[in-house]
Amino acid sequence: MKFNARPLKSKLKKVKGRRASSVRWLQRQINDPYVSEAQRLGYRGRAAFKIMQLDDQFHFFKAGKRVVDLGCAPGGWSQVAVQRVKSTPENPLVVGMDLLPADPIAGANLVQMDFTSDEAPAKLEELLGGHRADIVMSDMAANTTGVHSLDHLRIMGLLEMAYDFAIKVLNPGGVFIAKIFQGGTENEFLAEMKRDFAVVKHAKPDASRKDSSEVYVVATGFKGGK
Repeated sequence: MKFNARPLKSKLKKVKGRRASSVRWLQRQINDPYVSEAQRLGYRGRAAFKIMQLDDQFHFFKAGKRVVDLGCAPGGWSQVAVQRVKSTPENPLVVGMDLLPADPIAGANLVQMDFTSDEAPAKLEELLGGHRADIVMSDMAANTTGVHSLDHLRIMGLLEMAYDFAIKVLNPGGVFIAKIFQGGTENEFLAEMKRDFAVVKHAKPDASRKDSSEVYVVATGFKGGK
């Protein structure tokens, strides 16, 4: 899903005490068509369109697939997954995990827990009815410090933890989707992914802001999980 229309830009009134960075963020939110469209359609954020566009390109969501959403709050990616794999409250196929609470989503089991804990893989399998996952996805990003090299290392560390979890719980042929920031240290990690998956590709959905260095890695055809 892509928006070509360019809405008329709105300007914020100046408010005493409001930081310039806050003004820029609010200005961008007001003039962002994905933000307004997410509100209109009931999604919990513009990020929902990122996973829609990735699925439109790579077609990993299929009816009946079991999905894990790491760092799921507030739940936009889980909302899309529920719709596209035909998950229902009677037969929930989507599990979301986050340290933060998230409001319930019909057709998804959202649990507040640390996915790096020793109990997490067993808890996931329990929530999936004794089954392994077909798709593990992560839109997580570490808190930034403003120091590019340090921020990149923190982001890569979080990504590697998500990946370690994924290879523990994925079925053979499974899919891993995650946000990655370009910074120069990801090559070794990507080489490891290429050993574990049949195909590893990068994509930047239209819903990603043009000034962001984020891209997404989509790895399909997991070779392990036996």
